[in-house]
Amino acid sequence: MSKYITDPARIEEESFKQIRELCDLSKFSRKEQQVVMRIVHTCGLPEIVENTRISENAIDVGLQAIKNRESVICDVEMVKCSLTLRMMQQEPMCFLNKASVISQAKAHNKTRSMIAVDAWKSYIKDSIILIGNAPTALFRLLEILAEGSKKPALVIGVPVGFIGAAESKAQLWKEYEELGIECITIEGNLGGSAIAASVMNALLRIEQDIYL
Repeated sequence: MSKYITDPARIEEESFKQIRELCDLSKFSRKEQQVVMRIVHTCGLPEIVENTRISENAIDVGLQAIKNRESVICDVEMVKCSLTLRMMQQEPMCFLNKASVISQAKAHNKTRSMIAVDAWKSYIKDSIILIGNAPTALFRLLEILAEGSKKPALVIGVPVGFIGAAESKAQLWKEYEELGIECITIEGNLGGSAIAASVMNALLRIEQDIYL
């Protein structure tokens, strides 16, 4: 059997050391680097750094929302389950499996993720929204924001896939200033629930002054 590292702290330390050696992080601030490295650590792809986009005030706004214990809304349960709950002061929300969402999705022949977004409206003001799976959720969010919905503080929009993923994220990056929100996203097809959660987990650590 091969020898391998078993100390979790050392594993994390060594991982981030290698990420710093493999990635050019010079264009990112210290706090942004923590987010970007956590993304790389999650997917194992150093090249994802080149596709990562962070709006100017995204980190500070996200940290303030955490401090204020604002709502955290997830598009799918996989995002919710991947969050570092011990660092959170509130229960993250996900409406995907609500009976009303399921029935409306069937009735209107739309994705549950899309229908669930409409259930967010009562909680969306100043919230942090994590979309890691469904492009239709991100498209629908952008629609309701354009229609005049209350604004979230931060949108972590990283849906994954081949149908609408790249397009929904491109639209987010194009329109976030006009919509009056901050965002973190990844250009192209790459993304996923684990990456969405990794961004939030990085913010939770920064808020507690934990840096790697």
